[in-house]
Amino acid sequence: MGFVTTLLSIIGFGFGIPLGLFLGFFMFVRNVSRNFEEPVIRPIQVFDSSSWPDILPEIPLWVKNSDYERVDWLNMVINDMWPYLNKALCNIIKSTAEPIYAEYIGKFQIQSIDLDTLTLGTIPPAIHGLKVYDSNEKHLVLEPAVRFAGNSNIILVLKVFYLNIHVQLIDLQVSVAPRLILKPLVPAFPCFASIIVSLMEKPQIDFGLKLMGCDLMAIPGLHHLVQETIKRQVASLFLWPQTFEIPILDTSLGAAKKPVGLLHVKVLRAEKLLKMDLLSASDPYVKLSLSGERLPAKKTSIKMNNLNPEWNEDFKLTVKDPQTQVLQIHVYDWEKVGRHDKLGMQLIPLKLLVPHERKEFAMNLLKNINPNDTHDRKQRGKIMLDLTFVPFKEDYDRSGSLILQHSMKNSSMKRSESESSQAYGAGLLFITIVGAKDVEGKHHTNPSALVVFRGEMKKTKTIKKTRDPTWEEEFQFMLDEAPLKDVIHIEIISTKRFGFRLKESLGLVRINLVDVVHNGRINEKFNLINSRNGVIHLDMRWTAA
Repeated sequence: MGFVTTLLSIIGFGFGIPLGLFLGFFMFVRNVSRNFEEPVIRPIQVFDSSSWPDILPEIPLWVKNSDYERVDWLNMVINDMWPYLNKALCNIIKSTAEPIYAEYIGKFQIQSIDLDTLTLGTIPPAIHGLKVYDSNEKHLVLEPAVRFAGNSNIILVLKVFYLNIHVQLIDLQVSVAPRLILKPLVPAFPCFASIIVSLMEKPQIDFGLKLMGCDLMAIPGLHHLVQETIKRQVASLFLWPQTFEIPILDTSLGAAKKPVGLLHVKVLRAEKLLKMDLLSASDPYVKLSLSGERLPAKKTSIKMNNLNPEWNEDFKLTVKDPQTQVLQIHVYDWEKVGRHDKLGMQLIPLKLLVPHERKEFAMNLLKNINPNDTHDRKQRGKIMLDLTFVPFKEDYDRSGSLILQHSMKNSSMKRSESESSQAYGAGLLFITIVGAKDVEGKHHTNPSALVVFRGEMKKTKTIKKTRDPTWEEEFQFMLDEAPLKDVIHIEIISTKRFGFRLKESLGLVRINLVDVVHNGRINEKFNLINSRNGVIHLDMRWTAA
């Protein structure tokens, strides 16, 4: 009996498992699969436009606009650095907000304002595209499309009438298209001195606002009112052409200051100068220079055998910083052989001058600028001068806006008759030789640029063995009248120290300066004459006094 029971159990087990699997397949697997339908595939053209936002993902900006570059790599960097960027940005917000809070303490019965919690969340912002402007300017222009939708949490605690009021800002969402101008470019890390920020369109801002735990944004109409108010306030401060400058470096580290005006100096006369020669009186002359300049000093004529000379000679010096620069006056006794003897000196701070007002100075000459030097007690005579500081008239936009510069290039400058007469008077001509491309000589290519203007010749440094030299050298020409009928001649030459064919022309260009005077500035690349593909980049500026 036991044997029969065991045999039946084996037979039942052997048939039961396959039968159970077979029945399970039909009862569960096959019946369940009937509930799924095959997906319907249809071309997108059959859908109406209202259905597209539901079936299509958000298209990035670099796909919709070819001017924008894809920057997935930058988003990856921001994602990895976000925990540290979050803390750094929060510290900047705290330090910026504290002076603002201080203005409201004591008003509206507010006793204190504190940031209890400040975090931008764990979700980093995303850059959906980046546009980079290509220009001839010494700055870099970027336009990123930034969107931020994070789990931010900001809690502000206001103490009013000894009552702590908690205001909470959550779920901040921002969509913004700023223009970032990195200028000026300088030879010191991070290679730009400041960031100029402006918004190209009104930002899209959304957030949640709670007061003592109550959701204020749930109040009908308040959400829209708050959003529009913030948009208007932000637009009034940062919407282009409004700008906000963030200093990064001291511009004195690498960016040279540009001249802002002319100093007109008239050396009148001197009285009771020292007699330095045994057999005759002194032969005086005057040297003039401005502090902080490496230019050669201006010199008067030599008055032979005269202790009370009269010169009545006029000079012009370029001024870069009238608040800090000083006019240095040195009087010497000319010697035919040997070193010239120093008769005396004086200093005149330019900050003592009022623009466009002539001021006369009559000063005792000193041995040096040390006030404790006993040698200064000795009478060295007097010198009389007339000084006038004339600031330049700015005829072009300095904000760095490419749109403004482009419009100025394509439109004539509208000036009144008085402005035109001033613009065509005395001034300063700046010629900056930026660089050249595709210049090549038949025998050697060691390029330098030679500038010839009104018989005066100036030359850049020589760069050896290159077809694409970069000079970035500026030359100044001080003129008594605008160069309306003048032509400037610029030639790129190649020189070799030893051997035959020591000098070779790589191309030249002749430019009528009347366009520079009318436009104020021309910053362009010019094709070189007598060169196959050569191009020279020039930045020319006329600044009237």
